[in-house]
Amino acid sequence: MHEDLRSLLDRTKEVFVGSFVNRSNELIFDRRSNLYFRLDDVETVLEFKCKMMAWLSRPITKSLSDYKARIVLQRFNELLGTNFSRADMELIYDRLGNGVAKPLCIEFIESNYDLSLLKR
Repeated sequence: MHEDLRSLLDRTKEVFVGSFVNRSNELIFDRRSNLYFRLDDVETVLEFKCKMMAWLSRPITKSLSDYKARIVLQRFNELLGTNFSRADMELIYDRLGNGVAKPLCIEFIESNYDLSLLKR
């Protein structure tokens, strides 16, 4: 694992208090809410950020309580240095959720999260 990715994982564990990597190589963000993604195909910081967009945007906008969604969104923003609103996350989920548009996701991240790229 690259040092910059290792550093980001360590930072993730600080920001998402109680998060951990289990023996199945899943990064568990929140055990009670079942927020996680597999790390098997994550080799770079960019891939990690793509996974964040793909797998945390839905729970923030659809499945978590308002209270829990606010907490997860705040931590998401803290980790990535962003300032997304819940409405922004709905757009991110609509366009990038579940990893449906990885090239667009990469372009979005590399543009420093220019939301205009996601608007149709």
